[in-house]
Amino acid sequence: MSQKNKIIEPKVLKGFSDSLPKIEIQKRRIINKLEQLFSSYGFVPIDTPALEYTQVLLGKGGGETDKQIFHFEDNGGREVALRFDLTVPFARFLAANFNELAFPFKRYHINKVWRGEKPQKGRFREFYQCDFDIVGVDSSEADFEILSMMNHSFSKLGIKNFKFHVAHRGLFNAFLTHLDLLDNSVEILRAVDKLRKIGEDKVKEILIEISGDEKKAQLILDYIKYDENETFLQTLSRLSALSGGEVEHTTRMTEIYNYLDKADLSEHFILDPSITRGLDYYTGIVYETFLEDLPNFGSVCSGGRYNNLASLYTKNELPGVGSSIGLDRLLSALVELDSPLLKQSSSSDVIIFNKGSELYPIGTMLSAQLREKGLRVDSYLLNKKLPQQFKYAEKNSIPYGIMLNNETISENTFTLKNLETRETFDHISLEKAVEIIKGN
Repeated sequence: MSQKNKIIEPKVLKGFSDSLPKIEIQKRRIINKLEQLFSSYGFVPIDTPALEYTQVLLGKGGGETDKQIFHFEDNGGREVALRFDLTVPFARFLAANFNELAFPFKRYHINKVWRGEKPQKGRFREFYQCDFDIVGVDSSEADFEILSMMNHSFSKLGIKNFKFHVAHRGLFNAFLTHLDLLDNSVEILRAVDKLRKIGEDKVKEILIEISGDEKKAQLILDYIKYDENETFLQTLSRLSALSGGEVEHTTRMTEIYNYLDKADLSEHFILDPSITRGLDYYTGIVYETFLEDLPNFGSVCSGGRYNNLASLYTKNELPGVGSSIGLDRLLSALVELDSPLLKQSSSSDVIIFNKGSELYPIGTMLSAQLREKGLRVDSYLLNKKLPQQFKYAEKNSIPYGIMLNNETISENTFTLKNLETRETFDHISLEKAVEIIKGN
């Protein structure tokens, strides 16, 4: 075979994947539900370029993030990089468009990001993130609204048995100040952030190396230990005492908890001091989300308050708080949980089977009428035998099929078939068909 005719192997890069229709339909269903929810809170959509100047993205990533970034020199000799999250580009966006925005600014952004980390189950190098943030206000009310939206998001997606583990970065820094270790806060935060991955013994070794003091390392481990027998406020009181009787951040967390309690949401929130979040731009409350039915799956939604992030790009003070849902990771979890939300992955609500060119114009008119009623309608375009058309419908998970014939057309009726149960409705009107299909 000549080089010209040689077939190129259709392989995909490691850590990347194609998204087949069934998966993409499920993902879009999740996205649509979340977009509706965010809009109901007055949040607006934005977008930013996939490529940014490397200097912009590395400005505050720090440590491990810098190693994971995809960066290269473009055709113009510029050092550019693919965004590794949606938060840092958002900070640049705020600085560049400050005069065009109304503050407090509430945004959501759902799009792809890229990280050169080791691929694993539910974690890829190219994946979707879903971010929602409030910028321009530093208050317990803004913190609560983001937490409320997180809770509402999981409820709207039909997820049960979830817990939000929250902590406060400022309170932890007060504790480190009390130990005279604040200058080592970035290294300590990253070590603590690995607790669930590498275990307490390995984290202690790292903390001893950082602090040079085994006693202080043990004190840090004691601080971050979660006690399930304590209430939220009891844990907060204990942490405050360990931090030298700190007041400011304790007051903020108490206010947030009181809002959650009055909104009847507190049962989903746990004060867990082991939550630190590895990125060093967080300054206040931080959180991660765990599914109790998948205890080893890891966090599917995380974030926190970042009051100084935008200061890299502007002198305007822009305190912010936000959260990020890893959509691909969440989708993997929903698959394991056999979520009812994923059962609805059909390409259409109904298909009109091809009974020949003579009936095709009638089918086209019927399709238009059904679409006006809010249904998704497919028309089979090949002149194939019915078993082959049924197979097409099955592969696309289409629940209903319509068959036309000359006899019923004169009566303005047709035959509707439930393709899963094989139940057939003969001589049925359009209105009745819509009622049956929508009632499924």
